[in-house]
Amino acid sequence: MELNFSRLRKLLLMLVMVFSFTMIYAQEKVVTGLVTDANDGIGIPGVSIVVKGTTIGTTTDIDGNYTLSVGADATIIYSFVGYRPQEIVVGDQTQINVILSVETENLSEVVVIGYGTVKKEDKTGSVTSVSSKDFNRGNITSPQDLLVGKSAGVVITSAGGAPGSGSTIRIRGGSSFNASNDPLIIVDGMPIESVGNNVSGSSNALSFINPNDIETFTVLKDASSTAIYGSRASNGVIIITTKQGVKGSPLKVNYSGSISVASPIDYIDVYSGDQLRKIANDNRTLYDPLIYDNLGTENTDWQKEIFRTSVSHDHNLAFSGSEKNIPYRISLGYTDQTGILENTDMQRYTGSLNLNPTFLNNDLKVNMNAKFMMTNNNFGDTGAIGSAVSMDPTQPIYDGNTSSAGYYQWQNYGANLGTPNPVEQAKAVNNKSDVYRLVANLKLNYTLPFLRDMQANLNIATDYTESDGQNNRPTTSPSTLVPSSWGKLSDYTAKNKNNLLDFYLGYNKEFNENHRLDLTGGYSWQHFERESTNYTRSVEDETHPLQVDNDTASETENYLVSFFGRMNYALMNKYLFTGTFRYDGSSRFSEDNRWGFFPSAAFAWKMHEESFLKDVDVVSDLKVRLGWGITGQQDISDNDYPYQAQYISSQQGYYYPINGEFTSTLRPNTYDPDIKWEETTTQNIGLDFGFLNNRINGSVDYYFRETKDLLNLVTIPSGSNFSNRLYTNVGSLENKGIEVSLNVVAISTPDMSLNIGLNYTRNDNKLTKLLLTDDPEYIGVTEGGGMTGVRQITRVGEAAHSFFVNSQVYDANGNPIEGLYDDIAGNGGVISGDNANKYIYHNPTAEDIFGFSARFNYKQFDMSTSLRANIGNYVLNQVAAGASYDQMQQIGYWKNMPTYLSETNFVKRQFTSDYFVQNASFLKMDNISAGYTFDKFAGKDINARVSFTVQNVFTITKYDGLDPEVDGGVDDNFYPRPRTFTMGVNLTF
Repeated sequence: MELNFSRLRKLLLMLVMVFSFTMIYAQEKVVTGLVTDANDGIGIPGVSIVVKGTTIGTTTDIDGNYTLSVGADATIIYSFVGYRPQEIVVGDQTQINVILSVETENLSEVVVIGYGTVKKEDKTGSVTSVSSKDFNRGNITSPQDLLVGKSAGVVITSAGGAPGSGSTIRIRGGSSFNASNDPLIIVDGMPIESVGNNVSGSSNALSFINPNDIETFTVLKDASSTAIYGSRASNGVIIITTKQGVKGSPLKVNYSGSISVASPIDYIDVYSGDQLRKIANDNRTLYDPLIYDNLGTENTDWQKEIFRTSVSHDHNLAFSGSEKNIPYRISLGYTDQTGILENTDMQRYTGSLNLNPTFLNNDLKVNMNAKFMMTNNNFGDTGAIGSAVSMDPTQPIYDGNTSSAGYYQWQNYGANLGTPNPVEQAKAVNNKSDVYRLVANLKLNYTLPFLRDMQANLNIATDYTESDGQNNRPTTSPSTLVPSSWGKLSDYTAKNKNNLLDFYLGYNKEFNENHRLDLTGGYSWQHFERESTNYTRSVEDETHPLQVDNDTASETENYLVSFFGRMNYALMNKYLFTGTFRYDGSSRFSEDNRWGFFPSAAFAWKMHEESFLKDVDVVSDLKVRLGWGITGQQDISDNDYPYQAQYISSQQGYYYPINGEFTSTLRPNTYDPDIKWEETTTQNIGLDFGFLNNRINGSVDYYFRETKDLLNLVTIPSGSNFSNRLYTNVGSLENKGIEVSLNVVAISTPDMSLNIGLNYTRNDNKLTKLLLTDDPEYIGVTEGGGMTGVRQITRVGEAAHSFFVNSQVYDANGNPIEGLYDDIAGNGGVISGDNANKYIYHNPTAEDIFGFSARFNYKQFDMSTSLRANIGNYVLNQVAAGASYDQMQQIGYWKNMPTYLSETNFVKRQFTSDYFVQNASFLKMDNISAGYTFDKFAGKDINARVSFTVQNVFTITKYDGLDPEVDGGVDDNFYPRPRTFTMGVNLTF
């Protein structure tokens, strides 16, 4: 774990004060003042304050105040571990307030690794740590948003702008095709459920953590650092450490609050009512003349009717200190986030408790963590976004028809398939959930009295989540929203349990100045249980009988049992060796495939410690790292028993007639008794560097990953299983890439500092095998729907999910010719719809990813910003591809279209044209924040910081759609990300 300096200064307070300098003789004048941290404006206790050239001095008290008698011609030196020292000439000053800035990178800092910590200068793997001072600012409700753009190789894409929405997290691309590509996430020593196994009713698996409670994110990227987590580590590991109290500290109270205003950045350009009427009249040969009477007289902007400017607020209160030698931290949080889409919001209540006392002369260290969350989600109906684009703008919002609660609905005018009224769709739905979650653990660390270099560690943890929700619609909603039913009532419940026991021994000893050994070995047991119910039916009354669409319940569990170990050995503080192993047993696989061995090895050479560089002052760090390891992925599906035969009861309407009665039957699912986890081998070479006392520092990594036993759905002989298609381990996948991180302290003076961070990522992904044997007729795994056709493909030798489209032919003016594509196969006939005439044209993954951050301080003013750039990513603009003149009139009703149609003038939709695969490279400023810190606020002993932050500031792109950042690469009316303005205040007393 990379220690936060606010924590470090308190840990060292007692030690510093014991050895503090004392007054030797009286001076001519008394100087007083306050020493504060440049990052947060909080007073720093234990700062050494010395008259230059003497032993005369003192230290700051617990609040950072000091008093010192000096001569008028004296120079005072202010210094503290981890901060840049300052020298100030006294002159005629009697009060000198000093702001200390943090050193750029302190190599003695500690970073978290699996089951322990290691000094930053001694790490051998590819590990990145991001502390709270570097987090993104603003209205942050999801923990992963703090990390966006901060670490090379880590790509975080939010699911959209809905309140509390989750994100897709990818570390060095994906190591799988059909299994999970989510990293393993560990919170205070507790590995939580995969993001893909999120409990029903919760949109974000990490929402139980209040972002204000997080101290650091540590990202383990290569196999030499992740292999100790074995069969869950192929997609990297993210370790989240939360804040805790400090021994010997007095009570400190911190309040942070903010109010945010969010609004849509833009809307999809669609035709107005007047424009649609003109198009209809100009193209009468296309449309049924009888339907013209259905055109209205309005100019309704449906998008503006369902979107709004929203106001949200967030409040957090934390108490920390030490009571009777028991350090503690207690925090409470409340978030009320309102979405920009009508009838969407989220309220979250969080609480956390951390106690870390020590007993038996500090031989027994105890760390107790408990986090509780209650969330009330109102999901609304995001389908209204697509309806607002399609709904006829010539119609009013309300027409007074009581059968549809006064809303205009096409169904009232004979068009049962007409676009639902977007306002009713958004407002009338009751789609809510309540989620409760408790994550708690007890960690014991005991130094053995008979072997002082060995420590025993026990970690007992639990993660319990319970949710219930409903998704109901009134009887006045149209049949397009409640097909074949009289209204809709849908209730669901879910319960997830995750219990953990870790026990391991650690041995750490320096034999002499040339040898240092750190050994870890232990056992881990983890048990996952999941229960869920779902009951969907119609509203029942005297004239409408009950219709049950779904009445299901499920219960499942799986176990993971493991043995693990690690050795760190340092020779002459120059040559570092690391070896790890994990022996995993997973209940998801048969006895023949249940256990797997996952080893890793790494070597690092601290070149700057060699004689030829040790005296070169400009070089403060230079280290080469080599790593190799094998990891796995056992989260292969939502089925905990993929190797066992399973029989599912048939649903109502799919019964079989037996002796004249329709009877429910048990139907077998296909299964593979030999299925196993996917296995990834990674090689990594890295270089860490630092110059000018680490004012310039960073790292470069190159990696190569190969995944074997990749799962794919393949055709098998009929009669050999319960289906002729089977998910099984047949494929392989390669990832290779380069990562660069650079940190620069551009300005460092007593009053001013400027820190700049840059990172760069390039990852190339391709499939190398998808079948057991080569088949020249096999084109790959295609993706698409019956309405839109095949548009994406995963094929050997290409990136996963590449676009698979027809090559558009253009006229002499460069305009696309409708329905005319290159005959790639040379067979003539109908070209579109024939996969033989399609080709691979780009993919959704960016070739180059850049991150940029800057933090500026001038006295008590601070400013920070974060930007990201994706280069070479493409998006299929399905909103534009679905625009055509013939679709404006349907059976009995009219539809609107995006104004992209005026560019193509297509009469029929062309979903598979490469014309709609667009370059979506972008530069985004995610946030910009400015703040000012007041000392002794309102004459009280209170530090106050006020700030103003703008999120989603701007996007520079050539992409025609609303947002070029589209998870999966197909743009189809997702919840737009708003621009948010936040005013915040932070009070510490």
